[in-house]
Amino acid sequence: MHVLALETLDELKEYIGKEIGTSEWLTVTQERISQFAEATEDRQWIHVDRERARRESPYGATVAHGFLTLSLISHFMKEVVRIGSGRLLTINYGLNRVRFPSPVREGARIRGHFTLVNVLERGEAGEAVFSCSVECEGKEKPGCVAEWIVRYRK
Repeated sequence: MHVLALETLDELKEYIGKEIGTSEWLTVTQERISQFAEATEDRQWIHVDRERARRESPYGATVAHGFLTLSLISHFMKEVVRIGSGRLLTINYGLNRVRFPSPVREGARIRGHFTLVNVLERGEAGEAVFSCSVECEGKEKPGCVAEWIVRYRK
């Protein structure tokens, strides 16, 4: 897998409007789902009760929390782009247009796709806006789509 390694935000501007990369596949295990449920206090049965989910859920299995799927975009991004060789402080500034078009079942393989939407100067900092999509292997619709704003400080 190729990581886009850039030194400055100015270099990143050359990629506005372009797909910058796709991460490796990651398997969403029940252990990961259960740990997320504990960390967030969201223990709804559709996430943690395998037997009940098999019997009663329209998905036939437990599913990952939407916020778990969303949270993995930062992991996927590290596999796709690096800016400033560690000299820039990278801050999650916010999200726009977050949607969960398709459930992510236990055992699913997912990966992140990233397109650079814009780069904005903010004084001592800069912001990059990425369009993110979390693909579920074998599914037509993604598990999550979002516009992610990342702030880089010198």
